[in-house]
Amino acid sequence: MRSRRSQLIVALIAAGCSVLLPLHSLAADSGDVRIHAEQSFDQLKQHTGQQDSSKATSESRHKIDDRNSYSPDQYLVGNGQGDMTKGQIVCQRVSELSARTDLAKQIRILVKEHMVDRVREGAGREAQQDIDLTREEIVQEYLQGVKIVDRQIDEKNKTCSATAVMPKSQIQPNPAPDRLEPTPAVIR
Repeated sequence: MRSRRSQLIVALIAAGCSVLLPLHSLAADSGDVRIHAEQSFDQLKQHTGQQDSSKATSESRHKIDDRNSYSPDQYLVGNGQGDMTKGQIVCQRVSELSARTDLAKQIRILVKEHMVDRVREGAGREAQQDIDLTREEIVQEYLQGVKIVDRQIDEKNKTCSATAVMPKSQIQPNPAPDRLEPTPAVIR
């Protein structure tokens, strides 16, 4: 039984060698193939690089022309900026959201102001007065027809920016509330 196993193992090794020897001779020829493939790849990279640079130039020209073609009489234009510290994708998303917020601020914004005036008097001391002022902007709009028409990345300053436009015809008039809600007073 052992002799049959050893004969089987020897036969398998011989068969493997007979298959691998022709592959070894092909591998020697594959060096030529590799050199040719690398040359073709380099040519492709050069061709693609030239196309990308001409395409980028025409796209940036098109975007600038596109951005300037929106009349302020018919469109609202919002600009936003983001920071590249969290990556390019996050930066672009933040700049687009900021541009949309800028648009919404042009339509409607609620501004709240809260002021607290404190006067402290101590026994035998002069009165001290502190005034705390808090201003808050609240923007809450449903925007329709907004289009991001320009995205730019400034590698030098590590920022990116976006420009959004929206047709003024999409603005829905919203009646003002009948009465303003009173701001709760804080007494301390």
